[in-house]
Amino acid sequence: MPFGTTTEPMDIFSVITLIGGLAFFLYGMNIMSSGLEKIAGGKMEHMLRKVASNKLLSLLVGACITIAIQSSSALTVMLVGLVNSGILSFGETIGVLMGSNIGTTLTAWLLSLAGLESGNIFVSLLKPKNFAPILALIGVIMIMVGKTQKRKSIGNIAVGFSVLMYGMTMMSDAMAPLADMPQFKDLMTAFKNPLLALLFSAAFTGVIQSSAASVGILQALSLTGEVTYGIAFPIIMGQNIGTCVTAMISSIGVNKNAKKVAVVHLSFNIIGTVICLVPFMLVEAIFHPAIIDTAISPFMIAVCHSLFNVITTLILLPFTKQLEKFANKVIKEEPTAKSEDNIMMDDRLLTMPAFAVAKANEAAIEMATAARVAVMEGTSLLTKWSDEVAQQVDQLEDDIDRYEDKLGTYLVKLSHTQLSDADHRKVAKMLHSINDLERMGDHAKNLIGVADEITKKGITFSQHATEELAILTQALHEIVERTIKAFNENDLALAASIEPLEQVIDSLISEIKARHILRLQRGNCTIELGFILTDLLNNYERISDHCSNVAVALIEAEHDTFEAHSYLHNIREAENAGFQDLYESYRTQFALRPKT
Repeated sequence: MPFGTTTEPMDIFSVITLIGGLAFFLYGMNIMSSGLEKIAGGKMEHMLRKVASNKLLSLLVGACITIAIQSSSALTVMLVGLVNSGILSFGETIGVLMGSNIGTTLTAWLLSLAGLESGNIFVSLLKPKNFAPILALIGVIMIMVGKTQKRKSIGNIAVGFSVLMYGMTMMSDAMAPLADMPQFKDLMTAFKNPLLALLFSAAFTGVIQSSAASVGILQALSLTGEVTYGIAFPIIMGQNIGTCVTAMISSIGVNKNAKKVAVVHLSFNIIGTVICLVPFMLVEAIFHPAIIDTAISPFMIAVCHSLFNVITTLILLPFTKQLEKFANKVIKEEPTAKSEDNIMMDDRLLTMPAFAVAKANEAAIEMATAARVAVMEGTSLLTKWSDEVAQQVDQLEDDIDRYEDKLGTYLVKLSHTQLSDADHRKVAKMLHSINDLERMGDHAKNLIGVADEITKKGITFSQHATEELAILTQALHEIVERTIKAFNENDLALAASIEPLEQVIDSLISEIKARHILRLQRGNCTIELGFILTDLLNNYERISDHCSNVAVALIEAEHDTFEAHSYLHNIREAENAGFQDLYESYRTQFALRPKT
């Protein structure tokens, strides 16, 4: 249906048009919020963490994020996920929740433009039916010819907003005939009961799970001239309660701290409704001012929507501690989560990919750090056995396996969401690295077996072999430390220094094997020692190889190529002065003593 109005009587086709308009509205909002979130990327996550402990700043950030993603429900679900994942504490979300209620009112202000009437061409251009087609054309062009993800995302925002406005106009056109229907006027008369209007609005908003869409429908209805201030105000309050349904649903199956987020969201809106509805009903019953029966415009609906949320926030903001205590009483505290729970990747964060990427990156850093500790402790067992350290390495290896399983599954899901270019590179880096980190843990565990055999059999290497292994172990520690630091800090310069060291370690291992054969021929060593030494060297070599793979993944992720073989071939070329200089430096640093 084209933009415009209709004078046709209300029939089944009008109902179909109304449903279609709502579908376009919700779909357009989804496209627009996705584009906005991709442009904002990890900035929102960083901003939220930075200010979460400051009440006023978290309020402002909550409003800004909701404006950016155009959905207070999405933000609330995201907060449930952040608390459930341990990124934020429950108390830090209260100010953000309050801010989200204010931020969500922007949609109503944008939709209020539908009620603009003016003969001035510039004012008329502000009306959605006039500028939405132009905006849609611009957006489609940007999507088709844009060479960067940012431009395509801006195009998606423009198209999404246009589709949203088109849906709003469809709903308005479908509802226009309602003004002449006696049944509709009877319904509006029934809604003069504030409690009935509030309950119906809360239920309807809970079903469609979008207060913005519910407000949009109310604004479309107001164009019939049958919606009064007395009807609209309770409906607006009910919409704020109804939107809490999304958070309540998302709190199913999460830890108790995350459930408290949903409790605070619901209690905040219910308390705010009571604070505003009781005086409203008293004024209506005692004075019944003329404005109560005056038809409300889309613009004034936006004003009332904003006023309700601002007033509620101003009243309750000083009582955030009391809201927190109330939620603690409703949801009793639970014991500290087990270590396995700390690895949990919450699917609720997938609705906000930037936050999900940040959580996944945290888990990957924890995994990498665990791999580093496992290797370091594993090598220490070779010179001094300890049951306690052996158990620690064994536990670390189990933890690393769980990280790979949970993180790998989560990253695959995340890779199918709408990611910014920067987040896409982060996900690619992690996907290409976690298997190598897991294998480093496996080889660290293998070292327990080697160390256990050395201890139980009372095996002692010769002085020369012990010195050679000490130098090799120093080189291994160096490459592991550099690799994990490069991964955790995404340091590409440090990652570029890994491959020369890996080549030096390969040379050291080859030299140590050759020297062992020479000692074996001279009768200075035994075959049994040779088996243990070979097993040890193989594990060292594999750990070094996996460090090289992680470093290559870091560098290749930045260029989005992942041609590891080509990369390694190119940097090993003789003319690569930087590689050769590093190689010589490492060879000097970790040189073996001359043969004797």
